[in-house]
Amino acid sequence: MPYQRNCVTVLLFQIMSLKAIDALPITAHPMTQFATGVMALQVQSEFQKAYEKGIHKSKYWEPTYEDSLSLIARVPIVASYVYRRIYKDGKVIPMNDSLDYGANFSHMLGFDSPEMQELMRLYVTIHSDHEGGNVSAHTGHLVASALSDPYLSFAAALNGLAGPLHGLANQEVLLWIKSVVKECGENITTEQLKDYVWKTLNSGKVVPGFGHGVLRKTDPRYTCQREFALKHLPDDPLFQLVSKLYEVVPPVLTQLGKVKNPWPNVDAHSGVLLNYYGLTEARYYTVLFGVSRSIGICSQLIWDRALGLPLERPKSVTMEWLENHCKKASEN
Repeated sequence: MPYQRNCVTVLLFQIMSLKAIDALPITAHPMTQFATGVMALQVQSEFQKAYEKGIHKSKYWEPTYEDSLSLIARVPIVASYVYRRIYKDGKVIPMNDSLDYGANFSHMLGFDSPEMQELMRLYVTIHSDHEGGNVSAHTGHLVASALSDPYLSFAAALNGLAGPLHGLANQEVLLWIKSVVKECGENITTEQLKDYVWKTLNSGKVVPGFGHGVLRKTDPRYTCQREFALKHLPDDPLFQLVSKLYEVVPPVLTQLGKVKNPWPNVDAHSGVLLNYYGLTEARYYTVLFGVSRSIGICSQLIWDRALGLPLERPKSVTMEWLENHCKKASEN
């Protein structure tokens, strides 16, 4: 094997990653701590070492592959450390080699029920890839196009994922649903729910968990989470509220007339499922998303290097174009 590793060295770099996180205040957002830990892992990049030695570009994919495997393997350790540091007094749970990827992540977070481990398998699978069109996946492509290694590229993708219009959506959904319950109670009627939806829209906000930039139908990732909930937690009040929202929100958004896709997306369900099994810290949810997304982003980076894709450049516009654009916007 061209990329043999010393286990002691690997462990040392992993400890360095956790120490980098410890340098941050515990109040730092979980995504800030997660991205910092990933960046600290970059010092062991095989791609960086190979590039500095003059590796031929036809072989770029090989150290990229090695880095990707290492990164995917380590992000659950870093992510669970962030969770335990913030919410569980820093009491770390070691990995269990007998468990699969999703179940081990659940275990290191502190959730060992078979149902939660199965949910984590589902969660990791459906959040792993999203082609190249959204912010985090595209950011990974963009940064990697400069021949940045997978650690640098994935850390950049995480910073995009941390935005309120992207990865924070699953957090916002649960908080919004809890605000519905707080104001209207768990036994909310369809009419009350409809009024609350209109109240949200009229205040200039969106209904989180509905709509999608590409899909024009119900997100299939929503559907598989709904099937899981129907099997394991059909009587949960928050799940029942999500089901009511499925009936109420699309007609309201359609009536609004400005929404191309009024149907629920992946974020409409995930927070409620995690909350049911005890992972109630909504502020952390985007980190879970990030762990999952590492699989999709890293696999795409390997293809980028294997195919020799070029440096990405944005399209430029002139001042004249900007002036005309503003004039047209003011006329509408």
